[in-house]
Amino acid sequence: MNAPRIRTRGEIRQHRRPRRHGCWNHLILAPLWPMHGVNLGTLLRTCDAVGACLAVPRLPWVPEALERGNTLHRPACVHWFQGSAIKWLAGQHNSGAHIVGVELTDESIRLADLPAARRRTVILLGNERDGIPAAALEHVDVAVEIPMLGSGNSLNVAVAGSLVAYKAAGLL
Repeated sequence: MNAPRIRTRGEIRQHRRPRRHGCWNHLILAPLWPMHGVNLGTLLRTCDAVGACLAVPRLPWVPEALERGNTLHRPACVHWFQGSAIKWLAGQHNSGAHIVGVELTDESIRLADLPAARRRTVILLGNERDGIPAAALEHVDVAVEIPMLGSGNSLNVAVAGSLVAYKAAGLL
């Protein structure tokens, strides 16, 4: 058996999508209540990898966090909103977007059972401390849980968001 051959950067680029996706394609990661800038940077990189956009509140520290996290050093697909995250989420839901909340609820489905997004889908992320607020859960069409064997209650928001993004993008 031969050892695997590592592909060159040129070979990897050749097999990727032929053009960058446009902002507001069908998949949007929405960490609407961020606590840590490093998580936003990780989610921004995940968005590039799966062809998604990132929706974030216009808080004073967020632009710098995204700039530091943009390790690709090119414009990223980011949508800024001001004001209420709940109003932004309601607007997305009212416009027909499918809202997937990453949260432990009585009705949550397992990540393995989440189908790939076939229409505009917002992946709603809470934060590590409080999760998704109850008022936001009213706009969620389906809640997803990520099974865990360890003793923790949840994963880091960037890790959880990345796992769900890959599944919703049809890459897992």
